[in-house]
Formats: sequence, structure tokens, C-alpha cells
Amino acid sequence: MADLGDIGFQPGMAAGVSYLRRPGPGRVLVCLHGIGSRGDSFAPMLPHLPRDWDVIAWNAPGYGASAPLDTDWPVEADYAAALLGLLEALGLNRVTLLGHSLGTLMAARFAADHPERVAALVLGASACGHGGSVGKLSDAAADRLSALEREGAAAFAAKRAPRLLADPVGHAEALARVQRAMSAVAMPGYGQAVRMLASGTLEASLAEMQVPTGLIWGAGDVVTPRAQTDRAATALQGRAPLRVIHDAGHALHAEAPEAFAGALIEILSELDQTETRTS
Repeated sequence: MADLGDIGFQPGMAAGVSYLRRPGPGRVLVCLHGIGSRGDSFAPMLPHLPRDWDVIAWNAPGYGASAPLDTDWPVEADYAAALLGLLEALGLNRVTLLGHSLGTLMAARFAADHPERVAALVLGASACGHGGSVGKLSDAAADRLSALEREGAAAFAAKRAPRLLADPVGHAEALARVQRAMSAVAMPGYGQAVRMLASGTLEASLAEMQVPTGLIWGAGDVVTPRAQTDRAATALQGRAPLRVIHDAGHALHAEAPEAFAGALIEILSELDQTETRTS
């Protein structure tokens, strides 16, 4: 595996959040990872993104060196507040957000709460959340936590990582990357993220916001099936362009980084053109 510095990602810390950054004078792209992942999961995309883009991939609160949130059961808005703190510390007023999986819940809430700070929003492998009451774990969320405690992070990752790829045998390097990231999850950050997922409602955030938004989904995704992306599209009233990547599963950035980056660039170009026509 290439060193992150070799491809331009450099680590940083601000407002209690650790992040990776490849600076550039162009579009600021902030990447928000999923529940069993971390910021460096976006590294394979870097060679396929415009070199002038300023690309930032955070480690969500409680992941990597980022401080956990100060509440046992956070909601989407708590992660949005942490993201606001990071952007303010970095002096970034307006950014493009790329959310993946659980990161889509965080990104959509941020866009709903701070639309003036979001030029565009792209959601990959949309996770709609379980929509439960705060304080009441869904069975799926409870199973996640008990499995991690019972198996330990390494065995937990080894068992689950292959499910995130459409072709884990044919993409051994991608599988190893996904497994490394998942084996690094730890309490209390993972538990906080699981609870947020249990009570999260992506559609509610999307229905509130007016930010230009696009959707990407991998045709082999069995973790967040197409129905979840379709629900997101419905909440956006059919305004969001959609790209389907046919040879990828859930971990789009690992299994199909070039196609994921290409879909992102296409969608942002389409959103920019729409904004120009309507402004």
C-alpha cells in the first residue's frame, strides 16, 4: 500500500478532529466516511480527482485520533456541529460534501443546517438510518455492538469486510483496505455512530434542504441496497442526478475508486450547469 504522503494526503488536526488533506486552490471537497471506515478510505480516489481540488477526508468523532462526542447517543446534528467546528478552524466557508454510507446522514444534516456553507452535496451508498427513537436500539444496531464486543475488532472486520465488495476475491487489495479500516473501529466512537444510525432519518434531512445534490450507488451493494438510494431520490423530489456503478459494491471508494471519482465529477459538472441555468 502506498504511503498516504506519496499520493498527497497529509494528516492534520483541528477542533478535536483528525483529518487527511491534499491541498489545492480549486474546489474544496470534504469527504465523510461510513460507520466501519475512516478518512484514509478515500485515498484510492485521489489520483482520479482533479489535481487542483482541495480534498479533505475527516475521521469522524471517535474515529482515528478524533475526540469522541460528549453524548452517549448523538444524533446527526451532533456530527454536523463537529464538522462545522472543523471547517471554521480551517477557515473554510463553502465546500462540496461527499458522504458515504453513514457519512450521508452526517452530510445531509450539515447541508440542512448550514446550506450557505455547502456548494453541492453528493451521497454515495445512501444510508437512510433506522428511524427509531433516541434511547431505543434497533435489533440491527444492537447486533452490531454485541458482535464487536463478542468477536473483537479484528475478527469482526475479517467476517464482515468481504460483504462490502461486489467481488472480494477479485479485488484483494480493496478487501485488505476495507478490512484494515474496519478493524480499527473502537469504543466509544463506534458505539456512538451505531446509536446515531439507529435513530437517524436521512430522508428528513433531505426534505428540509435545498442544496444541489447528486446520488451514486454500486449495483453490487448488499449493505445499503438500491431501495435506500431510491428513498433518498424521492425525498429530493426527483431533482438529484444518479449514477450507478455496475462493478462495485458498498465500498465504492475502495473497489471502484476511478469510477466513483468519475461519477462524482460528472454529477458536480451537471449540478454546476443546472445552477448556472437557474441563476
